[in-house]
Amino acid sequence: MKKSPLTFGILLLLTTIPLAAHGAEQTAVRTGQAAFDDWTQDAPGVRRKITVADLPPPYATDSARQGPRIVAPPDGAMPKVPPGFKVERFATGLDSPRLLRVAPNGDIFIAESYDGDVRVMRAADGANKPELNEVFATGFEQPFGLAFYPPGPNPNFIYIGNTGSIVRIPYQLGDLHARGPAETIVPGVPAGGHLTGGGHWTRDVAFTPDGKKMFVSVGSLTNDAENFPHMPLPDAIQYAKLHGIGSLFGNEAYRANVLQFNPDGSGERVFATGIRNCVGMAINPTTGDLYCSTNERDGLGDNLPPDYITRVTDGEFFGWPYYYIGDHEDPRHKGERPDLAGKITTPDVLLQAHSASLEMTFYEGNQFPAEYRGDGFAAEHGSWNRARRTGYKVIRVIMRDGKPTGEYEDFMTGFVTSPAGDVWGRPVGVAVAHDGALLVTEDANGTIWRITYTGAK
Repeated sequence: MKKSPLTFGILLLLTTIPLAAHGAEQTAVRTGQAAFDDWTQDAPGVRRKITVADLPPPYATDSARQGPRIVAPPDGAMPKVPPGFKVERFATGLDSPRLLRVAPNGDIFIAESYDGDVRVMRAADGANKPELNEVFATGFEQPFGLAFYPPGPNPNFIYIGNTGSIVRIPYQLGDLHARGPAETIVPGVPAGGHLTGGGHWTRDVAFTPDGKKMFVSVGSLTNDAENFPHMPLPDAIQYAKLHGIGSLFGNEAYRANVLQFNPDGSGERVFATGIRNCVGMAINPTTGDLYCSTNERDGLGDNLPPDYITRVTDGEFFGWPYYYIGDHEDPRHKGERPDLAGKITTPDVLLQAHSASLEMTFYEGNQFPAEYRGDGFAAEHGSWNRARRTGYKVIRVIMRDGKPTGEYEDFMTGFVTSPAGDVWGRPVGVAVAHDGALLVTEDANGTIWRITYTGAK
């Protein structure tokens, strides 16, 4: 049954709790049903906490197909950021800029996935425009993940995640063009020396802080392993001993996983399983933990299951496709894997379903107020499969002592027109610039935004 605006307002009052002081402008956290709102309720400083107890049953609503209508930015349109912050266009006219990472010297590398390019920009600290803008290298296969190796101040390679391989290019700080050809490190992604095309195509790359291991994220081929052949339970248990708990086979082999390698591409193994699409990975510099920014499955309703951001440790299983958000069995796989109940990791931060959480990073700069240091930021690309839009923003993931609290806060909003609901910006990438500014790519109109703290309110 649809709720009236009055009913929604009462729910909002009844399902909010006071905020602890952490530099936030709001006075309450939206919880319970109030957390399942839409873009019309977004604003910088709005904070939400979704818990397992808040989840609706499957099929509580129909599953929608409500793709965004992309439009040019309206005259004078600017994203909204919290009081004391300033947002500016840093670069425009790019071809669908997606993931971006900042080199130790401050150069900004951007994956233009659909062109097969990796672009590099250079800007002086404090500058609101790049002084140099070059194609670093081209000829890649839907490049997405970028990582400098070894981690630290003096990398000698840049690794690039193609959809079907991981390659690396010799690199020295300051290079504006590749100094050598790409060397293939992992010839087939998914792993096992074979390529399974289709489905989720983004491949992110990250290294442990000591540089000894490389992580590669690989999304699923399908939404929910629909029409997937059923493996007899004894065979499935035996298969898991070799490929990780809950692992699928055939065209889904080595997918919906985080894989681990040595930096030279050897030592392939499954690190974590049942993660439908870990689009963005990040290493928490405080703890060294690996995090995934994850897109969950479709078809169970507007608010189910949540997307999520979570720590990922060796051997964990996050449920896909049999379960979601802990021991909630997907009704489309009812009774298939009772042996997995009780073995599923519940993610740390549950996000509004269908937000399409993409790249994430941790704020280690000194420009923002001190309470932001160590918090996470993630780009929410926006829904296409929810009756009322959600996402189309950048969120702040609230941390305490290096651990997520489960709360997240709207940080950059305003990419949806009112009242039409058209979309003029879809955030993809987030990175911290050399001077502490936050950089955000959006691929609807090919822009990079720069957010700084001025203190003026």
